[in-house]
Amino acid sequence: PSASTQLDSPLPSRARSPPGSRERLVVLGTGWAAYRMVRDLDTESYDVTVVSPRNHFLFTPLLPSTASGTIDFRSIIEPIRSSKHMKHIQYYQAKARELDTDAQELVCHGSLNGRHFNLPYDKLVIAVGAACNTFGIEGVKDHAHFMKELGDARRVRERLINCFELANMPSTPPEERRRLLSFVIVGGGPTGVEFAGELADFFWQDLHKAFPRAPINDVRITLVEASPNILSAFDKRLVRGAMKTIKQQGIELRTEAIVEEVHPEHVLLKGGEKLPYGLLVWSTGVGPRKFTNAAPLPKTDREHRFIVNDHLEVKGVQNVYAMGDCAAIESNALPATAQVAQQQGAYLSQKLNRLAKGDESSKGFEYNFIGLMTYVGSYRSLIDTPWVKSSGLASWIAWRSAYLTKLGSMKQKLRVPADWLRTFVFGRDVTNF
Repeated sequence: PSASTQLDSPLPSRARSPPGSRERLVVLGTGWAAYRMVRDLDTESYDVTVVSPRNHFLFTPLLPSTASGTIDFRSIIEPIRSSKHMKHIQYYQAKARELDTDAQELVCHGSLNGRHFNLPYDKLVIAVGAACNTFGIEGVKDHAHFMKELGDARRVRERLINCFELANMPSTPPEERRRLLSFVIVGGGPTGVEFAGELADFFWQDLHKAFPRAPINDVRITLVEASPNILSAFDKRLVRGAMKTIKQQGIELRTEAIVEEVHPEHVLLKGGEKLPYGLLVWSTGVGPRKFTNAAPLPKTDREHRFIVNDHLEVKGVQNVYAMGDCAAIESNALPATAQVAQQQGAYLSQKLNRLAKGDESSKGFEYNFIGLMTYVGSYRSLIDTPWVKSSGLASWIAWRSAYLTKLGSMKQKLRVPADWLRTFVFGRDVTNF
């Protein structure tokens, strides 16, 4: 493999760090795995460089809450540059484009200026995450909104408010009003279900009061899932209760409904049925990013994830590690979740810290399943753990409490409950700007 791209801003390149100097550790990504690893890393032992187009860590479980206005966007991000864990780390807002494992060098592309630069490494950690999976369905990329990054949530919220503003206009024909007030969510996993619940809360608690000319009877929220059940990873008894709660909120569940095409104003299902929409949110799992597809490293056939051993070392390649959604342990297939990624980040930081001290003995990564949680609307949540399986109001309180303890910084732990209180007392903001 060769990183032969013409460089606009070349950085000094050395095949190896000089004897006695710190090893150059390059980390690709600022998600759950990368952020946790860098937090725990001994930066006195490594010269650490982080490369990512996203200059913040994003607490993704609360992303649907920002799209509905329950929580402010900035309350769930931790800036990389101002984080106390990143004081001794160099950060570049860029994307890795090419990898030369023989020369141990990356070619990166600046996210803001488009210029290329090369970046040598002694050890490389790939934690680029995954992209939204469109399954190659025509029209998804052009017309659907995703729920993966903070920018996605901002666009969803803007479109949501715009739909109500347009439907509220006296000049809007009745048929057009019904389409604008039709909201389709494709994907019955936790993200899709949580957004459907948040959207229903937003409507029943705030939107119908703010937009009197948008009739309640015209509002339609449809959750589309290709498999027979939503929330397939959860206990079936809990799922049955969740489906009842979802239907009570006026959300239409369409299971075993396969999307064939997406058009500007409707979704075409297998069998010919058309679902009109004003807003379409696509949340159907994950697929490989461009770097994952392009990197000359062994990957799984189906999901195109980097193949690693239980020490998170990429198969057949020295000094390259991969973890999180872009990696798959060859001997133990694990789900692409934040829980797995965070535990892998903690494991790899400990392993690298030991290696820096000359200790090469380490156990392989062992995943500790803690449990699953999701919000289904109307102050109801599901909790599915090895010890407790519950749903309802008490589970909702536990869901919020658990996420509050998981937030990364004291700033977030103060801002998020303040947002919850603001929403409870004053309602959600319905302005666009």
